[in-house]
Amino acid sequence: MSQAVTAPVAARWELHGRMRGSLRAVGPQLTFGLRLWASVCLALYVTFWLQLDNGFWAGTSAAVVCQPHLGASLRKGWHRMIGTIVGAVAIVVLTACFPQQRAPFLVGLALWGAAAALVATLSRNFASYAAALAGYTAAIIASDQLGATGGPNGDAFMLAVTRVSEIGIGIACAGIVLSATDFGGASRVLARRFAAVSAAIATRFTAALACAQPETPEARKARRELVGDVGALDPIIDEAIGESSEIREHLPVLQDGMDGLFAALAGWRAVAERLDRMREPTARDAIFRAIPSDLRSALAADGTARWMAAPDRMRDLFRAALRSLAALPAGTPSLRLLRDETTRVFTGLTAALDGLGALVGDPARTRSSRRAARLVVPDWLPALVNAARAFATIAAVELFWIGTAWPHGAIAVTWAAIGVTLYAPHADTAYADATAFMVGNTAAAAFAAVAAFAVLPAISTFEGISIVLGMYLIPAAALAARSRHPVMLTAMAANFVPLLTPANQMTYDPAQFANNAAAILGGRGVAALAFRLLPPLSPTFRATRLVARTFRDLRTFAARPVPDTPRDWERRVYERLSVLPAEASHVQRGALIAALSTGVAIVHLRDACAALGATSDVDRALTAFACGDLTRATASFEQLNRRLAMQPSGVAGRASVHAITDALAQYAPFFTECA
Repeated sequence: MSQAVTAPVAARWELHGRMRGSLRAVGPQLTFGLRLWASVCLALYVTFWLQLDNGFWAGTSAAVVCQPHLGASLRKGWHRMIGTIVGAVAIVVLTACFPQQRAPFLVGLALWGAAAALVATLSRNFASYAAALAGYTAAIIASDQLGATGGPNGDAFMLAVTRVSEIGIGIACAGIVLSATDFGGASRVLARRFAAVSAAIATRFTAALACAQPETPEARKARRELVGDVGALDPIIDEAIGESSEIREHLPVLQDGMDGLFAALAGWRAVAERLDRMREPTARDAIFRAIPSDLRSALAADGTARWMAAPDRMRDLFRAALRSLAALPAGTPSLRLLRDETTRVFTGLTAALDGLGALVGDPARTRSSRRAARLVVPDWLPALVNAARAFATIAAVELFWIGTAWPHGAIAVTWAAIGVTLYAPHADTAYADATAFMVGNTAAAAFAAVAAFAVLPAISTFEGISIVLGMYLIPAAALAARSRHPVMLTAMAANFVPLLTPANQMTYDPAQFANNAAAILGGRGVAALAFRLLPPLSPTFRATRLVARTFRDLRTFAARPVPDTPRDWERRVYERLSVLPAEASHVQRGALIAALSTGVAIVHLRDACAALGATSDVDRALTAFACGDLTRATASFEQLNRRLAMQPSGVAGRASVHAITDALAQYAPFFTECA
């Protein structure tokens, strides 16, 4: 009897437990949906109170900038405001230049969209979004002043002011709601990722030093894959900046920390290659013994937790290791190479600890001076392809509009410009994302039609409109935040408001609604088709080009009588490592790291040999290296090594020779295939 009674009770408790678990799982997504809905309603309320004609743009902006994470939302809102202002200024200038000239005006609009796609591809993170927005904001404002056949009416300035005001209201309302309801956590996420990657590099490197066996293929692949983990820190840094002005002040420290991790991987590679070619364990043992036992013990424990809890303590341990390495006599070239590259690893990890200290509030952190912005373009070709596609797409829709005298053609031009510039930086996923966005718009149009003609005519209060918006926006936003493929659901949530076009005085014209929806969907469809007809460069092709360009630059770098400083070369390669596609092979990642080390070794070799009067021998070897003649280059480096061996102070130069020849031996195809 007791079992019969307790069984239903146990079943009910199990059901309650599952329900609580489900609620906890969907809680953050529902909260995000509520935030987005509140942001949209607040933006619409303000624009209705101000009697703005197109208040739905404020609601649309509020929906667009809302992201599941506070930092991303605030960062996106800030860049949306910048892009909006730039686009508004551009269309005012374009209208002033061609006030009564339809053809030059439309060509200029297409060229501006192409320029936006170009800059959006060259930029990263939210800066890329701002560039794309500057392109299609001009098209949005232009669509309001163009007639049925595309002639500007001269109202660009007032339209620009109105549109910027509406979008600014939407961004401000979203920021108010999000800041009041979300305390953020991007800095904590970034700190954990910084600590995890740094600890992985440090722990695996010291373990490799302790192991007397050559590096296995699996270990080599795992080491190279850490390059992608370091590059993945960049968008998280950008998101964290949106949450805290203090993190913005520490941006140089964080960038130096990322560069330090790349440098640590480069040093680790050089050490691993040298150890694989050494037959005597003496040098390995000397380097390992030079690492203080306290540091080895700290790295053997839970590195991530220790780095997060006490970055200052870890920094002190690495600095002690650097002092110990500096005091280590290096009488042989191999030992000198191992000592210098191990020093490079620990110096890079110390820079990463400085960045981690800035994130966790370490009072002992060091501050780096603000450095100049990087102007290195990793590869122009993807950006030029995207610019050509944007120009052709916008121009084609403009010609179709003029040829057919379509009354809603300007709207189609706008949405074609939005699709072809916004998704240009998405590379291989651009077509899939543009198609998913079009499907989401179609679904949003269907729901908007139901709301506009079946629900809203019976509602006359703002509260009622807000409830109708909430019934759609809350679940749509929650699903978008929870889905692994959120593009379609994001389109459903973000574009419901412009399709519905809520206003102080609602008008219910089915023909007008259908024409607007057809123009929006037509423009998005053309943008998706453009990505199919002129697809972006594949990740494999882009990775191959980045590696090939780096090795060509390395040969040019070697041929210069007075090359750039090691820091200049490092920053150039760091930029390419940061944009290397995730689909790049681990061999390509290793090749870029090898190029990074080789460029630095070339500078050090020139400096060491200049002091010894061996400049001509260095020039001979580097000339063969620059020509891609590895047989002659290797023979010249061996001859240089023998000459330096006859001089007591030639150890440093011989260490640089070993660093270069090790890279030549392992990555010979990369040094010769682009010669």
